[in-house]
Amino acid sequence: MATKTADKAEDKAEGTEEEGGSRGILKKVLILVGVLVVVAGAAWFFVLKPSPPKKIEPGEIVTLDSTQVNLAGGHYLRLGLALQLTTDAVADDVDGSKALDAAIDMFSGRKMANLSQPARRDELKEKLADKLKESYEGEVMDVYFTEFVTQ
Repeated sequence: MATKTADKAEDKAEGTEEEGGSRGILKKVLILVGVLVVVAGAAWFFVLKPSPPKKIEPGEIVTLDSTQVNLAGGHYLRLGLALQLTTDAVADDVDGSKALDAAIDMFSGRKMANLSQPARRDELKEKLADKLKESYEGEVMDVYFTEFVTQ
């Protein structure tokens, strides 16, 4: 019996050592995971974090020659445009033909009654400005009407 009791005592001692060993490994794994999370967070913050969008500053204004656009019902629109450039754009490099083409495309065939409403005209101006921002790839930030005459 003494052997059985001694064997049981030895088994308990071995089990305690195994549990202590698995606890030590678990502790090391948890510490390693915590360190990896901190390193990944620091890497994202310093390397991968998107930079704040650059504030667009207004630059020069380029005035384009007026053009006439045919409207519905035999009427026409005399339209003058000015492009508000960003500071990144060079006025000599900006070609006004894209802006005139977009304006002609947008206003051609419209009814004169729609264009005489200020709210509708402002809406079309915003659409034109959005189209020009896309066409000029960030060189143009706004458009102004320098002439808007219907007949």
